[in-house]
Amino acid sequence: MTDDKQIMRKINVDKALRDISNFIEYSLIESNTQGLVMGISGGLDSSTVATISAGVVNPEKILALAMPTSSTPPGDTEGAVELAKDLGIAYKVLDLDPLLTPVENICRGGLDEEHIKLAQANLKARMRMMVLYYHANALNRLVVGTSNRTELMVGYFTKYGDGGADILPLGDLYKTDVCSLAEHLDLPTSILEKKPTAGLWPGQTDEDDLGISYVLLDKILYLLMDKKLNEDDVALKLGISSREVVKVRIMVQQAQHKLKTPPIAQIEI
Repeated sequence: MTDDKQIMRKINVDKALRDISNFIEYSLIESNTQGLVMGISGGLDSSTVATISAGVVNPEKILALAMPTSSTPPGDTEGAVELAKDLGIAYKVLDLDPLLTPVENICRGGLDEEHIKLAQANLKARMRMMVLYYHANALNRLVVGTSNRTELMVGYFTKYGDGGADILPLGDLYKTDVCSLAEHLDLPTSILEKKPTAGLWPGQTDEDDLGISYVLLDKILYLLMDKKLNEDDVALKLGISSREVVKVRIMVQQAQHKLKTPPIAQIEI
């Protein structure tokens, strides 16, 4: 097995922070919008995005929305609100259950119960997107997404849900890069050590869904996609089975449709 320093990429956190800050500022100028709207969950990614944004944009021009449901882990909303207060940005806490219940009641009848759990989870993500854009439209602001490169590459996001945003400041950072950036920003230990979860159902965690830890996933993605190594060489470097590497390669391939605009049928005239 090779030393981790030769496997994981090492980002310059100061430069990454400058690049992301410039990106947010330029996006506002280019779009001629008046500020930002973002979802906050108390998790690492949204806390990092909110903290960086508050250093770039007048806090009065940022609105953070906490959108809990009955499956949101205890304490998450309180942590999100506490961060918003510390940053001095405006925030709202909006309970999504009253929006979700009637949609489920209308749609659920006659559907296969086996697949409803996933549909319910995606509905939560898409409802959050709708609420974010409602506020963004009303305030002439951009919706800031919080997905990172790891999640985008393997498709771990809901299409037209948390994948629906105007800008993705963390989209070129692996999850482990975001951790480094969050430590640099001196985010609270409670955020840095929290298990990543979207709160889609009770006890849900991102790594359980993915079936792999973010640390190992990032190593595999880095060697496969950045270093262009084949599956066997990646497995050898990491001391794991080729099967695990192939699984990640398949995840990347299956995620491609989520990263593209809908294909258009070409008509020959």
